Amino acid sequence: MTRTRAYHWLKGGSAFVTATGLAVALAAWPQTGAPIALLADLAFWPPDGAQSLAAGETRLLAAIGGGVMAGWGVTMWRIVDRLYLENPALARSFIMPGLLLWFAVDSLGSLISGGALNVVGNVGFLALFMVPILLADRAAPIGSGASGHEIAR
Repeated sequence: MTRTRAYHWLKGGSAFVTATGLAVALAAWPQTGAPIALLADLAFWPPDGAQSLAAGETRLLAAIGGGVMAGWGVTMWRIVDRLYLENPALARSFIMPGLLLWFAVDSLGSLISGGALNVVGNVGFLALFMVPILLADRAAPIGSGASGHEIAR
């Protein structure tokens, strides 16, 4: 995978994380919570409609968690947009620790809470970032004339 392709993949992943965070935050309002209630119902297999997200504390945590997730997505977008092409190793060093800690904490919490299928979704989110980070070439830096990865922003 070229660095340019990884750049686009990472930006797409960042946008997806941001959009998902906004959807989770919208679950704080009962009128817009159905998509996240459905995801919760699927995570607590088998689907039975028992996860309504109706409790006030659940909606509060959706607002907080969704806001944090949306902010995390924007932060990753900025790291990728402003740093990845010029210094991919530094960008990776900013993205990877938070990504791996999120995966471990979220997945463990999902298992403990009984929502084990959420781990499957977590693997998908993890892959959005790990695949381009691990597969991107580590060729000559941008601007050296040797890489062919130049991109207009």
